This record gives sequence, structure tokens and C-alpha cells, in this order.
Amino acid sequence: MMRLDKIQPTVHRPSAFSGFTPSLGSRVGSTVKVMSRMVTDKAPASSATSPPKRAVSAFEARVSLVFALAAQTTNVSQRLLRDLANETARYVFPKRFESRNLEEALMAVPDLETLKFKVLNRRDEYEIREVESYFIAETTMPGKAGFDFSGASQSFNVLAEYLFGKNMVQEKMEMTTPVITSKTRQPVGEKMDMTTPVITKKVEDEEKWQMSFVLPSKYGSDFPLPQDQTVRIIEVPKRVVAVVAFSGFVTDEEVKQREVTLRAALRSEREFKVKEGASVEVAQYNPPFTLPFNRRNEIAIELERKVEAAA
Repeated sequence: MMRLDKIQPTVHRPSAFSGFTPSLGSRVGSTVKVMSRMVTDKAPASSATSPPKRAVSAFEARVSLVFALAAQTTNVSQRLLRDLANETARYVFPKRFESRNLEEALMAVPDLETLKFKVLNRRDEYEIREVESYFIAETTMPGKAGFDFSGASQSFNVLAEYLFGKNMVQEKMEMTTPVITSKTRQPVGEKMDMTTPVITKKVEDEEKWQMSFVLPSKYGSDFPLPQDQTVRIIEVPKRVVAVVAFSGFVTDEEVKQREVTLRAALRSEREFKVKEGASVEVAQYNPPFTLPFNRRNEIAIELERKVEAAA
């Protein structure tokens, strides 16, 4: 019988890792340490030998600034052109009111915010509207004429400056329609809205005309205060008016003739009558470059219900 200590060496097989003797493992560890030191030693050397950053010259800095400003200018120009295109489209592609005849069918108004109203009745000679309340910016026109070029231009510029930023907060507001010129007497301190059209009216006791812009409705009653003390902000209450539309350029003589004709036609109106003390208002919807036959103008007189009609 064989002894176990004799056969034990023949039982064990050498493993795949039997070649890693302790002495070989120590040699591998020494090699790794040497390589680590080599990498560590080379790192500062490489950073020390990297080329220094080149300073930017004054000329290159100016060139870079020019390119940056050019890019910014291009962006601003594109935005301005886009805004100009949008504004131009409002005039190139105008909107039209419902027309009663060929003359009104040819009239066109810019696609801007305007007065809100409901048509109560249409007659052959006029239209009766219920106009919602609105705010205007108003100024007194120089002279005694409502439609002379010099006085109208001066008053228009005063109101336009207020609308486009000459106010206490320097805020630019949108243009509206119509511009209103009227003879309506307004008490001092009454608050008016700015809307379109521009309205011109005449102060009865002083023989003065008033021009007004309709103010954008988005402000409610909280409008920027004007810097120019000749500009007044006034609220116009809800009311009923008789309106006649006509084309061409407005003159004082034509306004007189159309007012006489409208008042005569309203004498036979069954439901409404001219309100006591009411005077004519003229609304102009178009910019000066509009062709005469495309222009829309309106004269309006405030009405009130007849007592028998109300009953």
C-alpha cells in the first residue's frame, strides 16, 4: 500500500497563473511604479513647453468690433424692415365698411383699430350708429378754419408727437383711425380718448376747432400723461349718431353743405332727433397719400330718441 505523502505531488496540477511567482510579481510592480513616475515627470514638462497665448492686437480688436456691430445692425435692420412691412400691409391691404352705393364701395380704410359701433338703421341719406365709449387725445386748432392745411398739419403733429412718445413715460402707442375734427364744445378738464379717426370739432363760443386722435383701447383709461399741456385726454361716452360718408379731400365749405343736408334729412327721422346743442364732427380715416376716390370721410351729428319713440 502506497503512502499518501508519496502521491500528493502527483495529485495537484499547476494552474494557469502558476508562472506568477512572488519574485515575478514584485518585478511587475516595480515596472508599473517606474512608468508612473515617467508619466508624472513628463506632465509638467509638456505644460511648460506649450506655446503661450498670442495677444490680440488693437487692429484685430477693432476689426472684431466692426463685425460684431455689423451683425447687430443687420439684425436690427431686419427687424425694422419686418415692422415696416407689417405697417405697410395695413395700408396696402385696407379694409372696407359695408357700402350703400358705388362711392362708398370704392372707399378703403387702413387696417388699424377704430371706433366700435353697431348700426341701428340705414336710410338712403344717412346711417344711424350706436358708438361705444372711447378715449381721445384732443388739441385746439389755430385759426377759425377746421381744414386749412397749415392749421391741420400743426395740430396733427402735436397729437402725433404725444402718441409716438412725447408723454411722461415716453411710451409709443399704436396709431388708430379715424382722425376727428369737430365743433363739439368740450368743458375744460373733461377727459378724452385717443382713437381713429382723427376728429376735428368746433368750440361753439370761441369759434375754435378741435382735432383729436382716438386712443388705443388696450389702455382702458390708464393713458400716459402728455408732456404738451395743449393736449387733453378726454372720455367720450356711449352715444347715438347719424353718419354720412363721402370721399375726396375735406374742405370747410363741403362740411357746411353736408351738415345742412344731413340736418334737413333728420327732420323726417321717426325714431331719433338731433340732440340739443349737438354740432358736426368730421372723421377722416386715410393718410394724405391716399387717392381722393379711395378716401373715406364721415360727418356725424349726435342724436337722441324722441319722447314718443321712447314711450
